[in-house]
Amino acid sequence: MDVLIQFLLRLAFGLGVAMLVTSSRQVDAGFYRVHLWIGLGLTAGAAAAGTTIGPIEAVSSFYFYGAAISAAVASYVAAVLWLYEYALAGKIGIAIFTILCGVAGSMAVTGADQVAGAVDFVTGGLLLGSVTLAMLLGHWYLNNPGMKLAPLNRLVLLAVVAALLRCLLCAWGDVRQWPQLDALGGTFLALRWLWGFVAVWVLAAMTWQTLKIPNTQSATGILYVAVICVFLGELSSQLLSRGLPYPL
Repeated sequence: MDVLIQFLLRLAFGLGVAMLVTSSRQVDAGFYRVHLWIGLGLTAGAAAAGTTIGPIEAVSSFYFYGAAISAAVASYVAAVLWLYEYALAGKIGIAIFTILCGVAGSMAVTGADQVAGAVDFVTGGLLLGSVTLAMLLGHWYLNNPGMKLAPLNRLVLLAVVAALLRCLLCAWGDVRQWPQLDALGGTFLALRWLWGFVAVWVLAAMTWQTLKIPNTQSATGILYVAVICVFLGELSSQLLSRGLPYPL
């Protein structure tokens, strides 16, 4: 169940970063408000999962629950600020929410190498959040078809860069820990790379070309598939990396 906590916090962290790089001048306030509610649900869910299974050490549990609950509160406050279209204050609220997600995630990191665990959290969160928010932003064009495509293109580029950073980190972990994997683990690792990296880059390229038409509805459909691939890849990475010092 610690995999679920990490996954929820990574996704919340990544959504926060992706919202921060999305221009509030080109995307209306309702987009931020609605998706901060998602952040509220993710962080509250992580805190609830922690109380159910208690995977955090006693020394860190206070900070974990404090950070996770504070992130949920910050998400709610930021959503209220966006309700009244206070863009600057709303962005600050998103930044605070993102930082608190990172703090809660660092408290929940498992494994011998804490530095590798922290980088694993950040890169995994960036990939999850950028692809997911890109798909959600694609939906938003149905509500506001007059929006410029630059914010969506920016999120697609962020997803490509995040996948590259994630790929480099996991390749390093693969090389160091390959002898510890059996045949079944090697098979699942190959699938993890196929749907977690290769598929994401192919789908990102398809999305980029589709936006040149432009056709945001088709691009959103492609991003749906990308979200599924990223979720499968990241969950596979977390499961394969359990008990190992470095991410796979």
